[in-house]
Amino acid sequence: MATGPKPATPPLTERQEARRRRILDAGAALAGRGGFDAVQMREVAENSQVALGTLYRYFPSKVHLLVATMQDQLRQMHEALRKRPPTAAEPSARVAETLMRAFRAMQREPHLADAMVRALTFADRSVSAEVDTVSRLTTAIILDAMRLPGPPGPDQLSVVRVIEHTWHSALVTWLSGRASIAQVKIDIETVCRLIDLPVPAGAGRADG
Repeated sequence: MATGPKPATPPLTERQEARRRRILDAGAALAGRGGFDAVQMREVAENSQVALGTLYRYFPSKVHLLVATMQDQLRQMHEALRKRPPTAAEPSARVAETLMRAFRAMQREPHLADAMVRALTFADRSVSAEVDTVSRLTTAIILDAMRLPGPPGPDQLSVVRVIEHTWHSALVTWLSGRASIAQVKIDIETVCRLIDLPVPAGAGRADG
């Protein structure tokens, strides 16, 4: 029997939001000290002063918690970038500057960055909504830097997706010690040049 859409989750009360914030802060602090493996849900519950069962109602697993932490970090980055946006004249240079600023924020807390990226890598379908939110936030950060005169077209969104993939890959290779910061900068600047290329006829159009 077909079922209708799931009812929307009601917004958190002020008290629930404060509890969620304590949980996120506790998880981030543990990850910042020792990375992915240092985040143990029982310790997160103790440090945030919530019952373990309550913690699991907010975040069913460590992966859910760390992907939500990345959402939180990206929202903070987005707010900071809106207050102090990139100043370069070309859209490609603005996006590269934006992503390097985000990268340097990750660089300041490498254990936390590693934990969040590993959580994204380990995420299965049960975490798809949270992963989608991370992608949407990253897209919004890039589009803000591009400063398009109107809504992005399919071709522009395709370029943004390629830039997102490259940024994520650059984080992974840097965190694993396979790329220097200088190489990350070169890769990001190179892929961002796609923004300035002319769009070929028919780009972004799916064949029937």
